[in-house]
Amino acid sequence: MWKFMKHYALEIYTVIAMLLIVLVAIFMPQLTVIQKFAVGLSFIYILHEWEERHYPGGFLDLMSGMLQRQIDDETKRGSRLSTGVFLLVMRVVPFFFGDRLPMFAVAMATFSLFEGFIHIAGIRIFQLKKCYTPGMVTAETQAVIAIGLIVYLAGNHLCAWYDYVCGPLIFISCFACMQRSLMAMIGLHYSDMPKLIKAQLKKI
Repeated sequence: MWKFMKHYALEIYTVIAMLLIVLVAIFMPQLTVIQKFAVGLSFIYILHEWEERHYPGGFLDLMSGMLQRQIDDETKRGSRLSTGVFLLVMRVVPFFFGDRLPMFAVAMATFSLFEGFIHIAGIRIFQLKKCYTPGMVTAETQAVIAIGLIVYLAGNHLCAWYDYVCGPLIFISCFACMQRSLMAMIGLHYSDMPKLIKAQLKKI
């Protein structure tokens, strides 16, 4: 079972995420604005995973070059488990609690903005000849939707100052846990990441 889950992690995440979207559409037709943003971003997250890792894919190959590690196909597939859990948390928690605790909506928006930024920055970091990194189209779509969410939250005064502080911290904490899991899969310590990033930046 574990081997099956690792091999088909992306497909399993896609089925679960799409199933949740369908159930929401059937049983919760009256959604709040924040919930609509969460559902919209959920669908884009699915497309992003396929663009980044499968069609055309290749983002993990760029990362393996920076990490100075050859990542085999089994590890690449297994890494989607941690990513899938992270993505589900980033959309399910804001969907159910974002209206009462808008810091979770801010966390979701922060993650989406980060995706947009890192895929543009990746062109320079990885010294790519084309102005495209695998997953970039859907990443920028996420960023545009996230800007709309932030504008909505700010324009309607739905967040206190601490929501704008805690939201990014929630995202960073969850993202760090996911990254730590991914680093362990390829035999690296999380403390190695700053050194690898520094070495990559020196190549620019």
